[in-house]
Amino acid sequence: MGAAKIKKGDSVVVLSGKDKGRTGTVLQVLPKDGKVVVEGVNVATKHRKPTQMNPQGGIERTPAPMAISKVAVADKDGKPTRVRFEVKDGKKVRVAVKSGETIDG
Repeated sequence: MGAAKIKKGDSVVVLSGKDKGRTGTVLQVLPKDGKVVVEGVNVATKHRKPTQMNPQGGIERTPAPMAISKVAVADKDGKPTRVRFEVKDGKKVRVAVKSGETIDG
């Protein structure tokens, strides 16, 4: 598949869907499914019965995976940007297309 354009810890902007325009940090990348889990975005609610582990029960909110195509890396100004790869000092680095700034290292 090649190198990942979106990695764990990246700040991303949601491009479409009910959370469009929201930003968050990538908690997990699922490359086999083509999905990402973003903090505070696409939150799924589960009603849990009381158990021995959780005697209180109640409503559990957890971020659910969403399609990687729905998110883009956030530039320094918080706007979405595409990512390209360049070789700098013999290392392959990710570069924001809009600003030309290096994303990692």
